[in-house]
Amino acid sequence: MEPIDESRLRERLIQLTRDLVLIESTDDLPGERSRCFQLIRNHLEEVPGLEITMVEKNGYESLLAFPGGETHPGVLLCGHLDVVKHNLPGSYRSEIRDGRIYGPGAGDMKGQLAIMIELVRQLGQESPGISVGLAITSDEERGGENGVRFLVEEEGLRCGVAIIPDGGSITDITVEEKGIIHLRVSANGKSAHAARPWLGENAIEELSRSLTRVRDWFSAQAPNSIDPDDTKTHWFPTCSLTMISSPNNSPNRIPGEAEAVLDIRFIPPETSQSMLEKVRELLGAGVIAEPIVSAEPTHLSPDERFLGVIREVTGTEPRLVHASGGSDGRFFCAEGIPVLLSRPRVGNLHGRDEWIEIDSMLAYFEICRRYIHKVCPPLTD
Repeated sequence: MEPIDESRLRERLIQLTRDLVLIESTDDLPGERSRCFQLIRNHLEEVPGLEITMVEKNGYESLLAFPGGETHPGVLLCGHLDVVKHNLPGSYRSEIRDGRIYGPGAGDMKGQLAIMIELVRQLGQESPGISVGLAITSDEERGGENGVRFLVEEEGLRCGVAIIPDGGSITDITVEEKGIIHLRVSANGKSAHAARPWLGENAIEELSRSLTRVRDWFSAQAPNSIDPDDTKTHWFPTCSLTMISSPNNSPNRIPGEAEAVLDIRFIPPETSQSMLEKVRELLGAGVIAEPIVSAEPTHLSPDERFLGVIREVTGTEPRLVHASGGSDGRFFCAEGIPVLLSRPRVGNLHGRDEWIEIDSMLAYFEICRRYIHKVCPPLTD
């Protein structure tokens, strides 16, 4: 395995990350998601023997790039190009500061996409035919149902091991992920003139009382002390109110309808079914709770060879950590496919000043490159 030109690699990773960040590939802009895919294809099409396929489910595209003739690569690099929406003008811009690339999606996960694209290019040049594939989806922020779930469950996507740089950190390997429920909660009342509230039933007030009971129960599950740097202290169920609305558009009318969305994260031994039953009990009669997305907690078993490469590259003993968030890794795990979940150092995820550290991008690139060469010899002499 030949040494790489780190200076050249740094330049390519920075430029590609910044180009990707400038594209507003949000859920409401399918044209921008397609433009992001085209930029990625422009970089991949120069790799000799790489076959690129686009598939689509419910308006969400996915890209698959495999060596010619491969259908089940030994290693699959997997990521997503969709990012969360920012409404402030000028949000989708990029800058370099203090050794980091800043911009929406830089750490979740346009910087990682740049690394994976460069890995495929580099590996294709130094080891033609090596059994490494790439899968990029466009709906991870909405739950992955039309992306990785579709690819794995309906398209039959399989691999020896999936590398997903969407959790942990450069020396932190995720081994446990919480279960997820995105829950739509609605209440109905009776509209009336606001000057005569006794004639109506306020749906917002009814919904608020129910949500307060849910909030109080989840608050009681939290430990007395939470260490931001110790993921084991984060290992408890949480519930966040993320959206609340009413179709009422008049300031002098009692609202007859109200709706909210909850983001619930839970840990074993709870299941999505038992957690849903508990929340419905807390909400009480008259409040409807409908799951948008649900997923069970996920257990991952990292390859010791991957941990060994991390030691070689970083000189640091890797940590096995618990994650409050979820990833597309759960769809692979459900099929018995091993998943390696770590990434470069990132911060302020989903913020306008989201960032990824450049030095750790190079380290992560080298970790993946060495690991792939260990477990995945080339198909051709």
